[in-house]
Amino acid sequence: MSLSGVVPDLDRVLSWLPDLVNIIDLGLVLALSYALLLIIGEGERRSLWMVRGFIVLMLATVVSGQLELKLLKFLLEKLVLGSAVAMAVIFQSQFRRFLEQIGRGEILPLFQSSGRPRTQPDSVIDRIVEAVKELSQNRTGALVLMETTGSLEEEDFVSPGVSLNAEVSKELLQTIFQTSTLLHDGAVLIGGSRILAAAVILPLSERTASRQLGTRHRAAMGITERIEKCLCIVVSEETGSISLAEKGTLNRPLTSSKLKELLQDRFTPIVERDAAVRLSRKIGFQGKILLERLLSLRPSDFRKKN
Repeated sequence: MSLSGVVPDLDRVLSWLPDLVNIIDLGLVLALSYALLLIIGEGERRSLWMVRGFIVLMLATVVSGQLELKLLKFLLEKLVLGSAVAMAVIFQSQFRRFLEQIGRGEILPLFQSSGRPRTQPDSVIDRIVEAVKELSQNRTGALVLMETTGSLEEEDFVSPGVSLNAEVSKELLQTIFQTSTLLHDGAVLIGGSRILAAAVILPLSERTASRQLGTRHRAAMGITERIEKCLCIVVSEETGSISLAEKGTLNRPLTSSKLKELLQDRFTPIVERDAAVRLSRKIGFQGKILLERLLSLRPSDFRKKN
């Protein structure tokens, strides 16, 4: 092949490089937005709006830069930076899991939504709530750990406790947490309609908590901030108050009726809970269409527009 034939081909390849860089840049932004929606926005509408607002700020910054609006771009850049810091503080547990997954090389799981909460029969929820209500009235301390979207492993605990594999019943739960029994110190692990284990020792949260919160509350916060696929019910031994921990956050104090409402809401599939997943999938689909359109354009098309 002559040199005159190679040079035009080389020029053609080089002319594609700026467009290829733009396509890769756009793809990476779409991928990061997709992962951000799955990690933070899934399950809470307020969190979803915060992520949407952050993405809008980033897009506005890019547009202002393209239009050479220097003052507006300067202001938006500062807002994006401040928003990023604020979100890192608000969603510190999610970001910590995000960094841990990257450190372990688990990149693909970042783009997979967590499983749908397993359906818990109302009868099982009723038994748990009735047991918690009576334990609360008697001021008997209790810690009930419930699996949601998957099974917990022994390495998730400080100590896996004693295996039971018994049917959930109000009487059994009340008996386990009586101070005269050997199994009362620790948590009861419930999966589906079975009590899987008792006297389970949970990791404690390292976050600074109120002085009113004891070891049980710190344990509930600790396990739920480390593992998303569970929630934890706490009954205070001193006050009898009821709390529900999920994703490292305590919802307290609760009445038994409010606890029942929250459990039914958590274990019953609801369409609104999948809003973040649907939105992230829609962004991915629209991004795919945009990339296909960009790839179908020739370099001459970009030069004509410019």
